[in-house]
Amino acid sequence: MNIQFVNMSTSETMEAYTEKKLNGLVKKFETIIKADVFFKKENDSKNKGVICEIELSAPGPRLFASSNEKNYELAVKNTISDLEKQLQKRKAITKPYL
Repeated sequence: MNIQFVNMSTSETMEAYTEKKLNGLVKKFETIIKADVFFKKENDSKNKGVICEIELSAPGPRLFASSNEKNYELAVKNTISDLEKQLQKRKAITKPYL
């Protein structure tokens, strides 16, 4: 798990929260090899501007999701939710080899 903060200070609480959420995803989908997480802060007129981008390495093409929200917890939650949907679709398509 690689967590990076772009143009902002590092937050241990955000790292712990993100690791907790990603570990839940890894328990559901054992095929996940690696996760790259990027947090960005941008000025936005719509009361948003906190961006969370997550890229997962798993067998097949890489999975990517991003969300722009008003706080980090919501951004992480929405991004992981999007990734979970992508992983469920991939799991439904791939057939286990016996």
